[in-house]
Amino acid sequence: MTEGNFVDYIKIHAASGNGGKGSVHLHREKYITKGGPDGGDGGRGGHIIIRANKNMWTLFHLKFKKHFKAEHGGHGSKQRSTGKDGSDVYIDVPLGTIVRDSETQEILFEITTENTEQILLEGGMGGRGNWHFKSSTNQTPRYAQPGVEGKEGWFQLELKLLADVGLVGFPNAGKSTLLSVITSAKPKIADYAFTTLKPNLGIVEYRDFKTFVIADIPGIIEGAAEGKGLGHRFLRHIERNSTLLFLIPADSDDIKKEYHILLNELKKHNPELLDKERLLAISKSDMLDEELKDEIKKDLPKGINTLFISSIAQQGLTELKDTLWEMLNR
Repeated sequence: MTEGNFVDYIKIHAASGNGGKGSVHLHREKYITKGGPDGGDGGRGGHIIIRANKNMWTLFHLKFKKHFKAEHGGHGSKQRSTGKDGSDVYIDVPLGTIVRDSETQEILFEITTENTEQILLEGGMGGRGNWHFKSSTNQTPRYAQPGVEGKEGWFQLELKLLADVGLVGFPNAGKSTLLSVITSAKPKIADYAFTTLKPNLGIVEYRDFKTFVIADIPGIIEGAAEGKGLGHRFLRHIERNSTLLFLIPADSDDIKKEYHILLNELKKHNPELLDKERLLAISKSDMLDEELKDEIKKDLPKGINTLFISSIAQQGLTELKDTLWEMLNR
């Protein structure tokens, strides 16, 4: 899947089906001229249903189809025959999708587990046929209920990626390179800021056929929580990650300062992000000798486990995977 195919926000219009009309019919056949009411009920209108699809990871498939309309219920008929229910319309979405009312911005529900189905709009109930209204004082009612109209509205679908580990760092910190080395993902890599414009997901193959998912979030800059740069568009994806891997290059002017800027942006976006497990990796460490590493260690942030790694030279990656696996399974 290419970068341009990643869509994490979409607006759709949905309309459920109307219920069918109840029938007004009086039973008539040979030798029975006044058989009484036997009008059947109308069928239910079709629902609009949001369905989880674990094989999807983007809302791209909804980019060019934004209108969904369910089928109307069939009308009732004689001999108490109930009308056919309208066909339901299913909208498949990836795990991690949030559904909001577009007008009120209220979160209606979230899709976070496999095989989940949530009714977005219920179809209208079918009207009752005239046989329901027969009574001792009204033997031949000549009226029935109309079907209930369906509902419609605009809705926002937002995707928050479901990944075990979220990569957090400034542009050009080496996040995409790390992802390409420890997973089979093929993100765009280049020597300029904001190479990654869309989040990328990769599966890390661990020992004994175990795996975990890591997400490369586009680079955050200072002020991202207020809308600067690109990071603010993707900060919400970090909310779903159980562990955060901070990546800061060894040639950074001030590793501790960069770490605290990143931490502050996460805090401003959502203070709960600071409750997540955190690990700091110093990337591009192949350019460091032991003496330089010892110098850097003296000024590293306190209270966070730190590893020195190099994606290009394949240094420290096994230890990184071991540490992440341990953090994920505590």
